[in-house]
Amino acid sequence: MTATSDGGRPAGPRTGDLLTIGQLAARSGLAASALRYYESLGLIHATRTAGGQRRYPRGTLRRIAFVRAAQRVGLSLDEAKVALDRLPERPAPSGTEWDAVAASWQSRIDEQIAELERLKTKLTGCIGCGCLSLTRCALYNAEDRAGRTGSGARYLLTRDPESGPEPAPVHAPDGCATRRAAR
Repeated sequence: MTATSDGGRPAGPRTGDLLTIGQLAARSGLAASALRYYESLGLIHATRTAGGQRRYPRGTLRRIAFVRAAQRVGLSLDEAKVALDRLPERPAPSGTEWDAVAASWQSRIDEQIAELERLKTKLTGCIGCGCLSLTRCALYNAEDRAGRTGSGARYLLTRDPESGPEPAPVHAPDGCATRRAAR
């Protein structure tokens, strides 16, 4: 026996409330392949017709908008799924539910702002330095062990790959690496 809602019709979305993958792609602005990927990750859910075609409830549009908002904040798709899993399946979260998720994103946004401030400082220093050195630049070569040892394919030039590249070159007082003259 099929479950029915108050009106005596079967429970669940009506056929008119379901979208094909093409319709969902057109309305959401995502490619059908992205929608199938989202489905494989459990971000959205489809029902299947007797012929195996996907049908999505209209509320899926809100879930996609939620995922895209999460990505704009800098969350990964896995993190967006965790947030979605905390919300009910109904089309729209309540104001309280949305506030809880938004509050959890505030710290992420603050971290991004701090990172951008650090990047801005490094960029200003880099432009002021003028060296544009790929071997020592904190912006272009941050914490690159091989880059500190000199130019070229350092690991290919190394005799012992386990211990890393050759010893670092001597640095001039201004911090720039001195060029080894091959005379």
